[in-house]
Amino acid sequence: MVECGDSLAEDVRSERPRLTVVVSGTGTEVGKTWVTARVSEQMRIRGFEVAARKPAQSHEPGDPMTDAAVLAAATGEDARAVCREERDYEVAMAPPMAASALGMEPFTIADLVAHLQWPRGCDVGFVESAGGVRSPIASDGDTIDLIEHVQPDLVLLVADAGLGVINAVRLSLAAMVSSRVLVVLNRFDGDDDLHRRNLAWLREVDGLDPLVSPQEVAVRLARLLEDP
Repeated sequence: MVECGDSLAEDVRSERPRLTVVVSGTGTEVGKTWVTARVSEQMRIRGFEVAARKPAQSHEPGDPMTDAAVLAAATGEDARAVCREERDYEVAMAPPMAASALGMEPFTIADLVAHLQWPRGCDVGFVESAGGVRSPIASDGDTIDLIEHVQPDLVLLVADAGLGVINAVRLSLAAMVSSRVLVVLNRFDGDDDLHRRNLAWLREVDGLDPLVSPQEVAVRLARLLEDP
């Protein structure tokens, strides 16, 4: 149970959202939180109930704009519901490393999954990982392990649209062969020749269907809710 005060604690349930989405990235600083927040806003505009969970986060000490704070602002939740206080680490390292550096108890993938709780009537529940798909998120696993435990309906793989994206996407997808994955090219600029060529390559050579804006992602998720 999320320890966020009685009002929040009473408004959770154990059932899954109608659509559970794990958000991962091809690496650090590719914009997972920005994409998740903007897609959440777009889904709410369309009338869907949205929640976001950050099972563990790490950041610089005193940072007021943590991932949980950004996601909470986008979904209308309390940041303590997005990320449990004991999984919020003020050291800019992978979460299990941050816990160790702070002298805190280690935690497992099972610990993270066990504390995923959702508001009543949730249409879309986003679970945002940390770093890239193979970055440690617990003492015993990474995002791939998190995905295997959560068993989401969809994985959003966020990648930077610029140089190196084809290699990064290919390597990430190779690790997620058993998952339903939607690639999102963040920071895509239609006037940038390299961005256009990267998109075309991923579509024409790799046979993927990358999306390039939060609005496109929201439309795709809405379709899945209407016709799963």
